[in-house]
Amino acid sequence: MRISIVIDCLDPAALIPFWEAALDYRHVDSPPGYAALVARGGEASPTLLLQQVPEHKVGKNRVHLDVHPPDPRERVTRLEALGATRLGDWDEHLVEAAGVRWLVLQDPEGNELCVVEHV
Repeated sequence: MRISIVIDCLDPAALIPFWEAALDYRHVDSPPGYAALVARGGEASPTLLLQQVPEHKVGKNRVHLDVHPPDPRERVTRLEALGATRLGDWDEHLVEAAGVRWLVLQDPEGNELCVVEHV
């Protein structure tokens, strides 16, 4: 079974560099009004579809992505250079219980994602 994750946005093409860096994905051909990104190695990972919509994002996302890069701090720096904004500091409340902390970011259009660090 295939899974796609769809993010509504005003300008799919403008968000391609951000989401390529966030997920280590690559852009593939897609129909007008969409930008499709897939895993670089061809592994069975969900496709990310950036879907053009006419309205701006309002409120908090009900669903968001958590990314677990090998070097979370470097990934945050790279995403901030591509227009990400931090929504607070590293959340430490699961360090003792689960060995993780995360930082909530927004892409350039305000869609949330978390960068997770395993400690």
